Amino acid sequence: MSENRLAGAASAYLQSAAHQPIHWFPWGTDAFDAARRADRPVLLDIGAVWCHWCHVMDGESYEDPALADFLNRHFVCIKVDRDERPDVDARYQRAVQLLIQQGGWPLTAFLTPEGQVFYGGTYFPPDGRHGRPAFRTVLERVLEAWRERRDQVAAQAAAIRESLDAHLDEARPGELSPALASDAVAQMARAFDTVHGGFGTQPKFPHPAAILLLLHRWQDTRDDALRRMTDRTLEGMARGGVHDQLGGGFHRYSVDARWIVPHFEKMAYDNSELLRAYVAAATAFGTAEYAEVARGIVRWVRDVLADPAGGYGTSQDADVGLEDDGDYFTWTRDEAAAVLSAEELEVAAAVYDIGTAGEMHHDPGRNVLFIADSAAAIARRTRRDAAAVAALLDSAKAKLLAARTRRPAPFIDRTRYAAWNGMLAAALLRAGAALGDDWAHGHALLSLARLRAESPEPDAVPHAPGGAGGILDDQVQVAAAAIEAYEATGDRDWLRWAEAILARVWRDYLDDGDGGLFDTARDRGGEGLLPARARPVQDAPTPSPNGTAAIAAARLAELTGSSEWRARAEALVRAFAGTASELGLHAATLIIAADWLLNPVTHLAVASAGGDPAADRMHRLALAAPVPRRVVHRLAGGAPVAGLPPALAAMLASAGSGPARGFLCVGESCQMPVEGEAAWAAALAALR
Repeated sequence: MSENRLAGAASAYLQSAAHQPIHWFPWGTDAFDAARRADRPVLLDIGAVWCHWCHVMDGESYEDPALADFLNRHFVCIKVDRDERPDVDARYQRAVQLLIQQGGWPLTAFLTPEGQVFYGGTYFPPDGRHGRPAFRTVLERVLEAWRERRDQVAAQAAAIRESLDAHLDEARPGELSPALASDAVAQMARAFDTVHGGFGTQPKFPHPAAILLLLHRWQDTRDDALRRMTDRTLEGMARGGVHDQLGGGFHRYSVDARWIVPHFEKMAYDNSELLRAYVAAATAFGTAEYAEVARGIVRWVRDVLADPAGGYGTSQDADVGLEDDGDYFTWTRDEAAAVLSAEELEVAAAVYDIGTAGEMHHDPGRNVLFIADSAAAIARRTRRDAAAVAALLDSAKAKLLAARTRRPAPFIDRTRYAAWNGMLAAALLRAGAALGDDWAHGHALLSLARLRAESPEPDAVPHAPGGAGGILDDQVQVAAAAIEAYEATGDRDWLRWAEAILARVWRDYLDDGDGGLFDTARDRGGEGLLPARARPVQDAPTPSPNGTAAIAAARLAELTGSSEWRARAEALVRAFAGTASELGLHAATLIIAADWLLNPVTHLAVASAGGDPAADRMHRLALAAPVPRRVVHRLAGGAPVAGLPPALAAMLASAGSGPARGFLCVGESCQMPVEGEAAWAAALAALR
């Protein structure tokens, strides 16, 4: 079979289309030059290797020889991987949303040869199913408009381009005020699903940054309503089908309000932030269930995404084939009975609701596994020994997982994108301390070291290894992870790297006039809509890069004593505070940055004369401390460290050398130092 221009692409999604009869171009000047020479409109397809409907549209339409011939004769066709080119996706998603008030993948946009959008949509079926027009009909209408009504096409494209800048620019100034958090929490309370947890109805997304913000507010106020919102959401997700009950980790989102039926793809970015949320809740509340969910995420990352040499892949696909909709992850009653004993099946069927009528529309016998009842409740109801029922469930779970691993497995995209590697490394460092997981700690440091070694510049990272320059998200997430690495090790090289990256961010990405950071460097141009400037603040769905930058700057201010970093963090929050006050939970990352600036920060320092195993253990306790807005210092050998609060610095100076000691300060108020692990653990536990 012949291959098209995508055969040599680095992207797994583009490679998957290399056999198609479409004369695809990758994104670049060649495609637009060809469109200008031929005076043809451009068909832009943006998708991802994990996207179910992208594969469906590929199979139904782009692999159809007759349709391919029509496209090849009348259009110039460009295919883009949204993970590889988030800058392209961000702009064209917004442009199509201006037209049809919705977006998503696959994104199907029609452009002028200059790359300006004049029409678009998402998935188009080959015939008129799902209430959508047939794709061939859409193509013919677009072509007719291009040939017969060129003035209207140009006017439409110009109108969209004129509106785009305002929609991409999410900066609107406001005050750095406690009202940012209180108003956001009030908005969350109004949107909160009191029955199933989460926010809104269906489809339902996790919003981990919003959960972290609720945790911060609960830890400061001990408001029972905040805890109820947090617990109900974390419990609902953990017990739903959106959580992989066998393999650990979370699917991308739930199509229903009950968290039961997911879109089955698993993303690195979702799982990194949910890991942070479950670890934070486990330490704040002492909830064993949350710690176990976090361990499951770590296991999935270790077994599926992690590269032994360091780094993490991007995603695990939902499906194996076009007619498959999560079949790898779901079960019929007969499939479960084939691998379980009668007693195991009885318990597993009751716990996971494995019946003859399942939840999947394409195959009604297939069951999504979710926690319908607990093993303890089943034991009480059936008057059986609780330990015996729990053992039956454990053995059933192990057998089901082993049987699942023998099925044809969904594709894993092993591309190591910098932003998501930074997010996972940072989350794993938190998990390593809180869960006592040495693999999580060690592999996160290995991954960051590899990323640093492979970066061609000392103060910037590329989006993917060997690729072009990165975007804002890459820089700030890696810098944030380097700060975590410093706190986890005490190695100041990590802190210096974080400072170098963020200093360059402020040089290359800052809007000197109105403040805020652009998503791409100021000197980056490009084809089509790429010159449009975006200043993003929404968590959509990954954490806002401006919010992440503000948190990182606030943490650097605490770790280095630099008033400049604090001023930068404050300026960022003020640049977006007006928008954040309206977005509420969708701007939770930026609001957490405001929380860092408005409320006291807890400094935890562990000092020892040199290498001291007891001090190392006290350091790990500090890293797992159940407090928001904390920074950790590991001080060894009496070396002075800049950035300590004056009261803490004075106390350290007067303490002299001696056994391992822990120092705890909240704001400028410090407790007397404590010696020994037990006393330090008690001091930290009192913070809960």
